[in-house]
Amino acid sequence: MSAIVTTKQSGNGDKSLESRPFDAIRVGDTASLTRTLTRTDVKTFAVLSGDLNPTHVDDDFARKYGDGRLVAHSMLSGAMISSVLGNELPGPGTQYVSQELRFLKPLHAEDTITATVVVREKHPKTGTVLFDCRCTNTAGEVMAEGVAEVVAPSERLVLPMHEVARISVQTHDKFAAFVRRAKPARPVSTAVAHPCSDAAIRSAIEAAQEGMIEPILVGPLDKIRAAAEAAGVDLNGVRLVNAEHSHDAAEKAVALVRSGEAAILMKGSLHTDELLAAVVRREFGLRTARRLSHVFFMDVPTYHKPLMVTDAAINIAPTLAEKADICQNAIDLAHALGIALPKVAILSAVENINDKIISTMEAASLCKMADRGQITGAILDGPLAMDNAISREAAEIKGIASPVAGDPDILLVPDLVSGNILAKQLTFMSNADAAGIVLGAKVPIVLTSRADSVRARLTSCALAILLAGAAQGANHG
Repeated sequence: MSAIVTTKQSGNGDKSLESRPFDAIRVGDTASLTRTLTRTDVKTFAVLSGDLNPTHVDDDFARKYGDGRLVAHSMLSGAMISSVLGNELPGPGTQYVSQELRFLKPLHAEDTITATVVVREKHPKTGTVLFDCRCTNTAGEVMAEGVAEVVAPSERLVLPMHEVARISVQTHDKFAAFVRRAKPARPVSTAVAHPCSDAAIRSAIEAAQEGMIEPILVGPLDKIRAAAEAAGVDLNGVRLVNAEHSHDAAEKAVALVRSGEAAILMKGSLHTDELLAAVVRREFGLRTARRLSHVFFMDVPTYHKPLMVTDAAINIAPTLAEKADICQNAIDLAHALGIALPKVAILSAVENINDKIISTMEAASLCKMADRGQITGAILDGPLAMDNAISREAAEIKGIASPVAGDPDILLVPDLVSGNILAKQLTFMSNADAAGIVLGAKVPIVLTSRADSVRARLTSCALAILLAGAAQGANHG
């Protein structure tokens, strides 16, 4: 599991904790705590304890080897008992001496557990108290039981509940379903232009090892072989096509697609402009009537679903007509990914139409174009500022009634600069993973970066495979 624990201060108002001193404790006294163990609880405990056993963190493992539910760490029951002792009985000032527990049944995420402690013995000489401890589920089954020994406080304490860190676990699991869906019956032939660096050749071979693509490596053979050797990559059985240099590699890779020998085009270690120059050549390229555009397909840990950002890589200052193509390209990708009616937030600096801010005027025009059928297959709203787009609460505070606010699938940015800043901010400050794909050509074009994780590189291939499959289905329909 890839996870990041973040904290945020959380106030507790006027809440307080009150202890019961040793002299006020009686044999038979009891206290309890009931809590539903969430998936976040389980994954947080995994990160904090370092116990990353796949039974606790891997949904695929849980489906394959269990009943589909994540198994919670048994020591979570011990933590709940500790919470009762430290907060309720005896309460603040309690010092743990020992804890013995027997784990009788496995805990699972979404189980509701009650931890109960009962005073068994008191020892005045040491000020210690023995408790019988038990954790049960809603069916009354005993999940864990044992004995705890603590030193109780000698006087009654009433203390304010201190501000504590609110913890969230950020996981990158939104890409997995798309990668699973994209694995074809047979690998998809993919022309890789100039894979002459470690990252470029790894991107192709990793996808091949996953059974997703059958790469055709196009470039200077000596450079390809040197890159493979440096990366520790085996080229046995991989088709190689010689090219004199990066420009030649781009043209030959495009030619492989035009001839039908490859169904996907993948960027290697050449500059994006070099590859796209070959793609848009009128006579021998892969142009369509649609404008080329790029989509960052992002797994943002703090957002509830995958998020597309477009265009942050190709079109510098797109016109209204070009934005319509950029929007439709992203919508078509969403359809290929199984999102039947994607929601598009058209971003600007403000949510009101202002003739001095051209992007607000264009956002309104795009919405009207959708009303008139010039853009199809999605719900559009704009202009929306970023806060109103992502947060339904922020939109409601400003009195914005929007079916898109708080739930967009696609963020359509005003221009490349703002889009690139947004995508990079999400990646480097919000721990997002970003896959990349170019749309609007006759075939999908996979763009990968040296900074991409393996997960992001495989997802980029998955997007291309799903889009190519959708296009093939439409052509045969």
